[in-house]
Amino acid sequence: MSRRSGILEFAVLGLLRESPMHGYELRKRLNTSLGVFRAFSYGTLYPCLKTLVSNGWLIEEPGNAPEDALAASLAGRRAKIVYRLTAAGKEHFEELLSHTGPDTWEDESFAARFAFFGQTERDVRMRVLEGRRSRLEERLEKMRASIARTRERLDDYTLELQRHGMESVEREVRWLNELIESERAGRDRRRSGPSDETEK
Repeated sequence: MSRRSGILEFAVLGLLRESPMHGYELRKRLNTSLGVFRAFSYGTLYPCLKTLVSNGWLIEEPGNAPEDALAASLAGRRAKIVYRLTAAGKEHFEELLSHTGPDTWEDESFAARFAFFGQTERDVRMRVLEGRRSRLEERLEKMRASIARTRERLDDYTLELQRHGMESVEREVRWLNELIESERAGRDRRRSGPSDETEK
């Protein structure tokens, strides 16, 4: 299984843990909630869903809106299939959620993992955040060394592009530092904002 398909499986299981959905709803949520999936297609999603069903982590159910079934039959189409997480699927997602290895620090994996931090244990969140920060600090050192080595040979635009990339990484490191400090202080970040933060 490729890294990208593994991330997609993780995200699909996480979204279906919230509620059952049909393929169109899933694709919409993946596009809007998880930017890493903006460019993927139904041709990627449906094989993933079939794999999760065959592994016993999802079950397929017919859509429950009678008008949907009637409209589909009149148009000669199949009724929408709703995907529901099984107990085994929930258990598998929780295992994936507890993973903190180096692959969780990479750009795509981290974005998907961060989207489900609300369902993740604090010590796991801390390890993922610290690992991500460490990975970016390494990247930053390499970028600085590269600019220092090649500065004289680069034209102004290439140099600006490299500086822009470095500033983006520096911004993310600062953001990660804030998140890590917040976790260390024992605060639980809530969707509605800082005024709702409470001690766990």
